[in-house]
Formats: sequence, C-alpha cells, structure tokens
Amino acid sequence: MFKKNKPQILLFILLSLFFSINSFSQKNLYAGIEIGRRAIKTSVLDVSNIKKADYKILYFSNERISLADHVTAQGEFPADDVNKITAIIVEQINKIRTEFKVPEAHIFIVAAPVFSAARNIDALKNKITTLTNKDVEVLNVNEEPKTLVKGAIPPVDYANAFLLDIGAQTTKGGYIDELEDDKLEFIPLELDFGTMTLTDAVKKTVANPNQANDMSTYQEKSFDFNPVLRKKIKEMLDANPLLLKKEKMYLSGGAVWAFATLYYNENVKEHYISLSLEDVINYDAILKNNFVKFTNLAKTNKEAARVLSTYDQQYLISANNILLSCLESIPNLNTKKIYFVKEGQTIWLISYIADRSKKVNTKF
Repeated sequence: MFKKNKPQILLFILLSLFFSINSFSQKNLYAGIEIGRRAIKTSVLDVSNIKKADYKILYFSNERISLADHVTAQGEFPADDVNKITAIIVEQINKIRTEFKVPEAHIFIVAAPVFSAARNIDALKNKITTLTNKDVEVLNVNEEPKTLVKGAIPPVDYANAFLLDIGAQTTKGGYIDELEDDKLEFIPLELDFGTMTLTDAVKKTVANPNQANDMSTYQEKSFDFNPVLRKKIKEMLDANPLLLKKEKMYLSGGAVWAFATLYYNENVKEHYISLSLEDVINYDAILKNNFVKFTNLAKTNKEAARVLSTYDQQYLISANNILLSCLESIPNLNTKKIYFVKEGQTIWLISYIADRSKKVNTKF
C-alpha cells in the first residue's frame, strides 16, 4: 500500500514543507506606511534578527506631496490632498497584501505628529480605515524621542548607546539608563536648534535684511553664532552626565544624511555607516569653501541631487554646524564608535516591531 502511494505521499510531504516554509518566512515580513510632512513613504521589511536590527528592505516607495504646508495654510487637509492620500495608501496596501503577502497584524499606517492639529484628521483616518480595513495612528510628538531611540539604535545596544536626531526644528534623541532589578528608564535629549531654526536664528543677526542671503555675510554671522550653539549643547551634555559613559553614538536626521551622501558619495548598503570627526571637518571645509564640488556631483548623482533639492547651501552649513558642534563637545570622542542611521524612513517601523517582539525589552 505504501509503495503504491509513495509518489503521492512524497508530493504531499514536499507541498506541506513548501507551504510551512513559506508561512514561516512571511512571519518575518513587516510593512509600514507613513503619512509624512512632505511625502507618503511605504516600506516592506524582512526582519532576520530584531535585536541586532538585522533586516532587508524588500520594497520602498516615496510619493512626494507637500502635506504639512497645506495643513499649515488651511488648518486642515484640502479635499484634493485627502483624495491623493487615500488613493496612494489603497494602492500601496494592495501591493503589500498581494505581492508580499505581509500578515495583517504586521501592517501599520501612521501619520506624522504635525497632523494631529488638522481639523479633518479624523475624517481622513476614517476614510482610510473604511477603504483598507486598517487603523491609522497619529504619532505622539511627546513620544517621538523614545520612538527614535527604539527604532534607530539596535536593541542589542540599548544599554550602551545614545541617539541624536538632527531635525528641521530641533535636535532630539535620548538614551536608556539601567536601574536596579533589570528595570530601564528612558532619558530624553533635546536641543532647541535644528537645521532650519538655526538658519533663521543666524539670519536674524544680519543687520541689513537685504544681505541675509549673501553667502559671505551668512558664513560670517554663522561663525559668530557658533558660541551660542556650543553653549546650548554643553548645557544638554552637562545635564546628562550618564550619556558620556556610553560607548556608541548613533546619529540620524537630514543633517547627517546630507553629510553621508555628499561626502562619502557611494551607495553604502549597510543600515549603519561609521563616521569620523575628521570626515565631518573635511566636509565642513568643502561646504564653506568649495561648494561647487557638490553642485557638480549632483549633476551625475541622483542622491546628491536630492540633497541639494532639499537643502540650500545655508541650510547645509547650519546642519553641519550642529553635527560638528555636537561631536566636538563629546569628551573622549576618539574612544567612541559613531554611526549614521542610514534608513531613517524605517525608524518608526523598527520601533513598532521591537515593541511587539518578545525578545526585546522596550518597557522604558
């Protein structure tokens, strides 16, 4: 009887094995859609080891649309934006489900904190939920530093690292303090200056408004403003002596993305790129004295072109003043390892995955 049905039994075993392996592999797949300030970003990740932040990006989409500007101007999402947002999300959800077969429990949709003030945010959320059967969560601005740390620092390094994220308005981050009985406490970090706010502050020191956009004038005033910036950074560090004991420093945000893209000028596949103070100093000199090198690079390098379409020279100088001042203010920097978190668009999603993993303690 067994010999007679042997081919069918073997086929059944092979099919069962195939579907078991396929089912198991899908358990490692996660997808996130973020309604951001200037774009709707979709990521699909295959996570091998969440503790080490070991994952592959299987798919990434970046649909650019200036949503925050429209909400700021009108106090709500214009009807045209609502239609565009829902159309993009429905298309991306269908792709996630049909092409990648991501488990429903592993699919997340979020909106940036800035949209919490939009009058019609609930109407938008309800429309998306009706069309996709997925809830939309508006990220909490007060939880943003914790989300950044959870998603930017590999969980294996939680206890031995700190994060600084240089944004447009502020520089945020934090670190984790180990208490007794294996308890953890999150300590947020915040610097009042970000790329755009520092640029605005420098421009206000220019006596003649007509010279605010003159590069030589701006560079002079930017240099004069650096003591104010360094004082703010010193106050932040002095208030958090424990972070200086951390052996690793993780950096994220547009300022570091601009530096890594323009200076290293290569397609680095790793999620974490090692940085050095010397490289940041050399990059700073090019920014201020030989900017044409980067404008020429942008003619043939798409990522460099994206940087220069996002930031002008003044913004790049301000961004790097923050980065450089932060690095130079860290005592014994040469004993620490510094990393750029390259995949900034996945930080919130990695944070969500870590929160739901039994292998990672995110209760801090």
